[in-house]
Amino acid sequence: MNNKPYPRLPSQRPGRAAQGRHEAALELAIAALTFIAGAPSELRRFLALSGIEPGAIRAAAAEPRFLEGVLAYIAGNERTLLSFAATAGIAPEEVEKARVVLARKP
Repeated sequence: MNNKPYPRLPSQRPGRAAQGRHEAALELAIAALTFIAGAPSELRRFLALSGIEPGAIRAAAAEPRFLEGVLAYIAGNERTLLSFAATAGIAPEEVEKARVVLARKP
């Protein structure tokens, strides 16, 4: 297991670039996808709920809306959310904050 902490979202202080928040949200979403992929039961559940084929995940990950969906999946199950947050070393609410940031970016 990788002990590297996952990125935290930059604070939303005035003067903090929206691009920085967006990039941090993307990094967190990719970390969440990595978390899902590393847990066979989570991966099966994610694939079943999303309807995506296992071979299509890599291509889908390039789509921002897909990564927003990954964060929604994580946030949608308390057990998964708490497990990911503990693994990532973040507060659980950071997942929803990142999802909102990705939702705002076209």
